[in-house]
Amino acid sequence: MFYDASKNDHGLPHNPMKALIGPRPIGWISAMNAKGEVNLSPYSFFNAVAEGPFLVAFASNGYKDAVAFIDETREFVCNLATWDLRGEMNKTSAPLARGQSEFAHAGLEMAPSRMVKPPRVAATPAALECRHVQTIRLETMEGEALDQYLVMGQVIGVHIDDAFIKDGAVDTAAMRPIMRGGYMEYFVATPETKFAIQRPTRA
Repeated sequence: MFYDASKNDHGLPHNPMKALIGPRPIGWISAMNAKGEVNLSPYSFFNAVAEGPFLVAFASNGYKDAVAFIDETREFVCNLATWDLRGEMNKTSAPLARGQSEFAHAGLEMAPSRMVKPPRVAATPAALECRHVQTIRLETMEGEALDQYLVMGQVIGVHIDDAFIKDGAVDTAAMRPIMRGGYMEYFVATPETKFAIQRPTRA
């Protein structure tokens, strides 16, 4: 099939785009505002976007609490969402009132960060402490402003559970991170699905 994305005339009961661009890493973002209120929410439009220094970014559909808190205090934490925490991660996507704790709602313990004020998820095997770089309000190719926001941060501190460091390398698959597919679907990385390919050398 082919359809015109500008018209969104795919004729299917659900938009296929999120299923085609996936599975996507989940940015489980914890942020704090100036009053000390904490927000924890998952974003599936998330990834590392640069290295040296490492930059990460997530996009929010709407100016949600995470974006507002980060713009206010310029700090956040990316917590790794894993198979063992899938239920709790999903609970933190609930539309709670501002100031109501997603940590408490999901039964999650907070752990203090080292270099930023927002707490991290104590149970996650990895977390990235970040300082805010910029927030960009996204636009269409015609320059029409959208109610969508791209938040970029620089990683300044990294937490890794030592149990997942083997022979000097992080065993990502052993952490069993979950990733977002289309519709209500998720994927999980496991040791059984891991494979390695050597990059080609110049001929």
